[in-house]
Amino acid sequence: MVRVCISSESVEKGLYRHDVLTRLAERICAGELDDEGDVELSVLFCDDDRIRDLNKTYRNKNAATDVLSFEQEAGPMPGTRLLGDIVISLETVVGRNDGDRAGMRDDVRLLFCHGMLHLLGYDHASTATRSDMNNKQAHYLGVHREAAWRTDP
Repeated sequence: MVRVCISSESVEKGLYRHDVLTRLAERICAGELDDEGDVELSVLFCDDDRIRDLNKTYRNKNAATDVLSFEQEAGPMPGTRLLGDIVISLETVVGRNDGDRAGMRDDVRLLFCHGMLHLLGYDHASTATRSDMNNKQAHYLGVHREAAWRTDP
């Protein structure tokens, strides 16, 4: 079982559905994890000021970004693998989609997938790892590779 715990501090609403993100998390876990144990992760939707503060505190970068992920080392209960936390700025999502609500929802799914892959150990530090991560995003999102590219490194 995959449990996705979602909270929102954002003023933006209606850009994600819990059931859609949970199904995506289940698809990613089924493809990436060997064990059958329970998995838990949390997602925080926020705005640019909050994600900027987190980015400055944990990455020493004083700028807003679209997504951050924070791996966890131990689960809250025996038998549960706690993947970590994903933080997504809905303000950034809105700002780069020019009022296109469907595009915003697609962007949230892409950022969620991207964050999950980071929690599972993937990165995009080199051309090869970036390509691998983009291919995995496209696979799990069921889109063409070009639709799974992120604009922010």
